[in-house]
Amino acid sequence: MTSPVLEAHARRSAVLLVGMSIAEAVRRDELLRTAASHRASIAFLQQADPSLSAELTRLADAGAETVVVIGVRLAASGPAHSWLRRIAAYWWRERAGHRPELLVATRLADSPDAVAAVAAATKAVTGGEPGLTSAAWEDVPGHRHQVLVCRGPRCAAKGAEEGLRALVRMLAEQGLGDDDVLVTQTGCQFPCNQAPVVSVQPDDVWYGKVDPAVADRIVTEHLAGGRPVESNRLARRKNGHAGDVEPHDRP
Repeated sequence: MTSPVLEAHARRSAVLLVGMSIAEAVRRDELLRTAASHRASIAFLQQADPSLSAELTRLADAGAETVVVIGVRLAASGPAHSWLRRIAAYWWRERAGHRPELLVATRLADSPDAVAAVAAATKAVTGGEPGLTSAAWEDVPGHRHQVLVCRGPRCAAKGAEEGLRALVRMLAEQGLGDDDVLVTQTGCQFPCNQAPVVSVQPDDVWYGKVDPAVADRIVTEHLAGGRPVESNRLARRKNGHAGDVEPHDRP
């Protein structure tokens, strides 16, 4: 049932649910069902369409006077709530023509059932929020390794989130920060039969069947110890030629 707060919003405004992370992109159908129950539309902060900016433009062009923006994060990881306000404010400042009032929920909904309660507390965008640039984001980071965690549909279905949590936890336990290892969530990396898939660059090492236990070993043995985890390493055939298998790859 739609909450009284959301019903009041709906009579004079639009309600927009924003998926904060790749997890919501993967679970798009669930987000759509939640939005339908609240007479809302959806957008995504990253890695899926429509983007937050594109949906705000559509709603503004349709004549919405107020847009209530509610961030939804259904996974343990993802951008902080501050990014929701930052992106919404950037759109508001750059918007030419009619600009609706933007009311951003003051916290994220961590489940479909939490949306109505989260909508009860909002704060208007003023245009004075931080922009999209910062001196801290000027240079390419100096990390030694970049770990690419596949969050495509098969990897997500087979437990990529649990492996990611273990990876992040073990990196913290080993004292490895972003200057050492940059963890990036990606779309499909293609060897889907080996899901969940993780690759480590610039070492050009690919792993399959990465559950929490394997994720722990990738951190302790490979990222901290310098030795790839051979039990879950995938053969790497460059340029699609079977003859190009690296000597250290398993057949």
